[in-house]
Amino acid sequence: MIKETRVENGAVRGVAAADPRIISYKGIPFAAPPVGELRWKAPQPAKDWEGVLDCTRFAPISMQCRPGTDPDNIYSREWNVDPDIPMSEDSLYLNIWTPAKTTEERLPVFVWCFGGGLVEGNPAEMEFNGERLARRGIVVVTINYRLNVFGFLAHPELTAEAPEAPTNFGNLDQAFATRWVKRNITAFGGDPDNITIGGQSAGGRSVQVQLTSPQTDGLFQKAIIMSGIRYGSYSGNNSHGMNRSLEQAEADGVDFFRWAGIKDLAEARSIDAFKLRDLFRDYAGTGSGLGPGRKMWAPVNDGKCQVGHFSEQLIKNKRHMVPLLMSNTSAESREAPQVNSMEELEKLAGEMFGDRAEEFLTVVKGDTLEETIRNATFCPMELGMRLYYEATARAHPELKNWGSVFDPEIPGWDDPGTFHSSDLWFVFESLASCWRPFTGKHYDLARHICNYVSNFIKTGDPNGPDADGTPMAEWKPYTQCKGQMRYSEKGSGQLGDDTVTPVTRFLTDFYLSQF
Repeated sequence: MIKETRVENGAVRGVAAADPRIISYKGIPFAAPPVGELRWKAPQPAKDWEGVLDCTRFAPISMQCRPGTDPDNIYSREWNVDPDIPMSEDSLYLNIWTPAKTTEERLPVFVWCFGGGLVEGNPAEMEFNGERLARRGIVVVTINYRLNVFGFLAHPELTAEAPEAPTNFGNLDQAFATRWVKRNITAFGGDPDNITIGGQSAGGRSVQVQLTSPQTDGLFQKAIIMSGIRYGSYSGNNSHGMNRSLEQAEADGVDFFRWAGIKDLAEARSIDAFKLRDLFRDYAGTGSGLGPGRKMWAPVNDGKCQVGHFSEQLIKNKRHMVPLLMSNTSAESREAPQVNSMEELEKLAGEMFGDRAEEFLTVVKGDTLEETIRNATFCPMELGMRLYYEATARAHPELKNWGSVFDPEIPGWDDPGTFHSSDLWFVFESLASCWRPFTGKHYDLARHICNYVSNFIKTGDPNGPDADGTPMAEWKPYTQCKGQMRYSEKGSGQLGDDTVTPVTRFLTDFYLSQF
């Protein structure tokens, strides 16, 4: 086992995980602390240290509202459970789980980016334990990055100071951490030429930024996006607030400074981190992503890190053409037309679909308005995945991509259904840390899902045998109009074109015709 090794800044010491064949390293600095004059600057290299750095505990989480304080919030019950978890602006650290016995093994590498709306979240959450994936022969890395106002502020003074990196500091942290991994992962038995990046929700959106950024070409070989690909809306907001220009973002920063009584950038950098966090929370109205400040927590089209809106870039195949594995949960993110009559629906259809309005109305028509609205309801997460895969299948049929929907029964007194993020326990096979009364069927499903994900990380193909050598259900790659795996408590099964709702099929074809 590699219990002590050396990275570019010095020696590090890990500790055995629950399985002593896995060694974990927690809290390795991948960049200098982004404090003082480095607040709102691109990440800088970490400084060297003397001796052996003890890497047996997670580093503090990034600045955010105090977690675990709202008992009515499902995520506070699920994993943001510790209101006293250490928090600091000095948070650019990563964690590694390795099964390698020597530094010569060159095992596949998985770099994980947590979700949380770019507002909250951290890699120390208990569902992100990398041990089970590592048991399957993978070096697992979970990274931290700057959030909310610390990660995504834009302001004219910042642009003047550093036009090459004026904003998107959280996304820059993610790329910087992945470059650190590429330079140093051989010290943990990993292969720097076989890196898969992955993330869920805002982490999945972050993966999309990395997939379309001109600054990350060649940095990774595969990507996983879980519930982070949202596209389509009856409100017309297909970008969901993720397509601000730098000029718009700068204006938002000026407005925040004005509201907070901050005269300039120098004063803003001198404010205590917790005070700045609270100022922005009050400005935004809440710490959960709602209110006038929400738009400031998204990646900005700055022409450097992000060029164009990443969802549209993916549909146009303007991305690093690596294999993708994408997924959504069956009960998340439903979109229905907000109408009170058929006349209002007809008007909406005309505004959205033009000369194809009658086709849309025929597709969704039911015997009643209520039935028609149900027929018109779709999942933007699923639509986004189908748009990306259809676009790829048409232009690059040789490239294999994989899609899935997560649809098992989720137990618990709150009867939550397959809520957004519920699949994380299964991908990391970390169900034993959850309070929910999972039973054998759930553990079997988690084993299969973790197997599929591990195989994709290794080879770009999720298929392979179960632990006892028996074959798992075949997962076919997505081709035009078909190919999706469904996970349920009964196991895994392949879906085909007939499972796509008529409205999702119409919307897929309609939006693709716009590009």
